[in-house]
Amino acid sequence: MTSLGADPEVLRIGNCSGFYGDRLSAMREMLEGGQLDVLTGDYLAELTMLILGRDRMKDPSLGYAKTFVRQLEDCLGLALERGVRIVANAGGLNPAGLAQRVTEVADKLGLTPKIAYIDGDDLLPRAQELGLGAPLTANAYLGAWGIAEALNAGADIVVSGRVTDASVVVGPAAAHFGWAREDFDALAGAVVAGHVIECGTQATGGNFAFFTEIENLDRPGFPIAEIRRDGSSVITKHANTGGAVTVDTVEAQLMYEIQSARYAGPDVTARLDSIRLAADGDDRVLISGVTGEAPPPRWKVSLNTLGGFRNEMTFVLTGLDIEAKAALAQRQLESWLPVRPAELDWSLSRLDRPDAETEEQASALLRCVVRDPEPDKVGRAFSSVAVELALASYPGFTMTTPPGNGAPYGVYTAGYVDAAEVAHTAVLPDGTRVPIAPPTQTRELDEVPEPELPQPLPAGETRRLPLGSIALARSGDKGGNANIGVWVRTDDQWRWLVHTLTVDTLRALLPETAKLTVTRHVLPNLRAVNFIVEDLLGLGVAYQARFDPQAKGLGEWLRSRHLDIPVELLP
Repeated sequence: MTSLGADPEVLRIGNCSGFYGDRLSAMREMLEGGQLDVLTGDYLAELTMLILGRDRMKDPSLGYAKTFVRQLEDCLGLALERGVRIVANAGGLNPAGLAQRVTEVADKLGLTPKIAYIDGDDLLPRAQELGLGAPLTANAYLGAWGIAEALNAGADIVVSGRVTDASVVVGPAAAHFGWAREDFDALAGAVVAGHVIECGTQATGGNFAFFTEIENLDRPGFPIAEIRRDGSSVITKHANTGGAVTVDTVEAQLMYEIQSARYAGPDVTARLDSIRLAADGDDRVLISGVTGEAPPPRWKVSLNTLGGFRNEMTFVLTGLDIEAKAALAQRQLESWLPVRPAELDWSLSRLDRPDAETEEQASALLRCVVRDPEPDKVGRAFSSVAVELALASYPGFTMTTPPGNGAPYGVYTAGYVDAAEVAHTAVLPDGTRVPIAPPTQTRELDEVPEPELPQPLPAGETRRLPLGSIALARSGDKGGNANIGVWVRTDDQWRWLVHTLTVDTLRALLPETAKLTVTRHVLPNLRAVNFIVEDLLGLGVAYQARFDPQAKGLGEWLRSRHLDIPVELLP
């Protein structure tokens, strides 16, 4: 146990990055904006690991988030002056390299921080042995205990590779409060707090369904979790920053990229159906009641492979006979190609409207995507042929894309290995390597039975309106699957929603899901249902199976669909 802040009962942890490419000034804003004990940053996503893998192929000394280095060049002195520890997963595929780079930055600034890093997530050298194939990257999702070990050794800065998103929050909390490995309820509470703040401003109004309710969303502040000894927390933000922290903005992030009611990690499985949210003042939301279970015996592994090469061309179809124009372009292009690529996919977006007042409103977009293991088959041999149609095809022919070569694309999959196979290691500021033992208590994951549902709302007058008239939603990706979390604000709205928004209803409202496997999970404490739509996103975000490859807008599409809503439930 080590004290990371002045208050032994509360640890104030901020976030300054939700992804690789987030607001560069956020680290300084968080350090200058008010009191913090720890500042965290999440720089890694499934796609980011692929990007860093390609960086490492070009230069083995890279493989980490370079923006984190730029932030420290600006803010390291300020963080040390204010006694704020920094914990970030910006190490990506090369945490040792990032630790060395941070040391160089500190030397240049004349500073002497204690720097530690977390090692052992990279399983690439053993991928074949572990049955993971021959990927470009193979990284186990590590937990929080290596981070806690480094902080207990006095580290001012801890950088890691692929830890779970919440681990950068759980590790400091475990170190500060001296939690044991079996304090599952407290650990689960910190996991939930970490999940809420790890995506940055998504917890303070960003990407929020009822965004028009937020008075100032021009530049939302980053979130803070005030974690308590029992694992409960208050989510807030610095005073005088934009955005808002409300029960709904917090729930919006809770519903992001989750699966079932069990949220599994390497240290603990958090029960999402136990969470209780309550307002705790202006821009303050209390998270309490979270229960935890022993973690699963096998740890998830992020696997990225190079799937081949892809290219796309987009045709603009204007005015009348849109379907016939699309059919002509498709027929011509496919017959003119010298060699057909392995995959050739067409999609027609009917953005046009009758009797349009502008040319753009009269136009539809026809998109052709090709993929193949051979770059030549999707390069100029494809794109130049599309351009050759210009004077020989439908009237008004034009395109939005010039001819060009294909680009490599990645494929994300999840693997699993026994926890004992992962050499989780904390490399302390003095260079000592401390092995982090796997959990001794584990529990196989199983589905949570659907809880008893409330009585349906009595029949009454209804009005045909968008679901979003009363419901909020948030959606996202997990590999090739998409999730859609939907929730409402009142008990009567919940009685209607849980009986109305079934799997069959979802399939009817979103026809793209009709032939896919869809699973619903019910979370009564949150008045929420969460849907998992399998294989909607093909082989993951880099595969770009659909125009919204990370399913970010899927929830908003669902909210725009019309249902018969009881009049008594309307605002």
